[in-house]
Amino acid sequence: MSKKLKLADIAQLAGVSKSTVSFVLNGHAEKHRITKETVERVMQVIKANNYSPSVYARALKSKKTSTYGLVIPDLLNMGFAAIAKELERLCLLSGYQLLIASTEDDPMTEQQAISNLIDRQVDGIMVASCHNDDGYYQSVAKDLPIVFFDRRFESSHYHFITTNAYDATKALLSKTTQDHDECAYIGGQFELSPSRDRYQGYVDALKENGIELNTDIIFSHDYQPQSGYDMMSQCVQTLGRLPRCLFTASYSLLEGVLRYLNDHNLLGAGDTLSMKIATFDNYSILDCLPLRIDSIEQDCPALAAAALECLRRCTSNADCPSQMVIPAQIHWRND
Repeated sequence: MSKKLKLADIAQLAGVSKSTVSFVLNGHAEKHRITKETVERVMQVIKANNYSPSVYARALKSKKTSTYGLVIPDLLNMGFAAIAKELERLCLLSGYQLLIASTEDDPMTEQQAISNLIDRQVDGIMVASCHNDDGYYQSVAKDLPIVFFDRRFESSHYHFITTNAYDATKALLSKTTQDHDECAYIGGQFELSPSRDRYQGYVDALKENGIELNTDIIFSHDYQPQSGYDMMSQCVQTLGRLPRCLFTASYSLLEGVLRYLNDHNLLGAGDTLSMKIATFDNYSILDCLPLRIDSIEQDCPALAAAALECLRRCTSNADCPSQMVIPAQIHWRND
C-alpha cells in the first residue's frame, strides 16, 4: 500500500515550499504573488498523486471541522430516525458530516454524548434533550452553538424547533371524543415538554366536549412499546373492559397497545372495533389495520431543515429566531 502523501511531500515533488503549496490549496496564490507557472506545477503534482489535504490539518487552520453533532433519545424511534436521516442527507449536501449519538433518554448518557462530540471538535450540535432543565447546557452553550429540537426548556436563552403538539392533539381529540363519555390516556414522561403539550391538548379537548377528566385512566411512564403494553393492561384492569376511547401519545406506545390487543385476541373483536383510538405520530401501516386509527404526523423533513438552518446561522453569528413551531398534519381515518 502506497504511503499517503503529506503537504511536505507535495512541496518537495513540486520544488516549492510548504507555504507555497498551502497558499495554492487555499486560493491565496495571487495574493502572495505566486506565478501561474508555479500554481500549475503544484496543481499537476496534486492531481497526479490524488492528494487531498488532511481534514484535521484544514480544521486546525480554519478552526472548523465541517462536522455537526446530533443527539437523540432513541435511534429506533420512528420520528427521531426520520429526522436523523433527513439531517444526514442535508448535511452531506452542504459538505458537512453528521455524527449521531443516542441517549436512551438517560441524562448522564446525554452528557457523555455531548462531551464526546465536543472532544471531536464539532462545529455545532442539535439536541433532543431528556434533561428537565437547562442547568447542564448553561456552560456548554457558552462555547458551542446548540439548537434544541422536539423538546424545549422553560428558558428563552436557546434556540428551539418544535411541533405544535398541543394544537394538533386538541384538534384531533376534540373530534375523536365527540359523543363519548370517556377517553383513556397513555403517555410518556411528564417531565418532557412534548408530553406536557400532548397531555394538555388531551385535557382541553375533553373539557371542550364536556367529558369529566378521570385520572384513573390516565397513565404515563416512558415511550417504550413495552410501557404501552403495560399501561393498556392497567387500563383494562381498572375499567374491567376496553376503554370506549383511547389516545396514545406516540406510535411506539400504540405499538405496545396493539400487541396487548393481539395477545388477548382482541385485535379484530367487536368491542375493539367499536373503540375509538387516536395517536400522536403517524406510520403508513395504520392505513392497513382493521382498526381505523386517527393520527398526528410531525413534519420531520421541516423539523430537520429548520434545525440545520438555525445551527448554520448560529455558527456564522447570524440571527435566528429563538423559537420556531412547525405545524403537524392530522390523518383522519374515521371519516
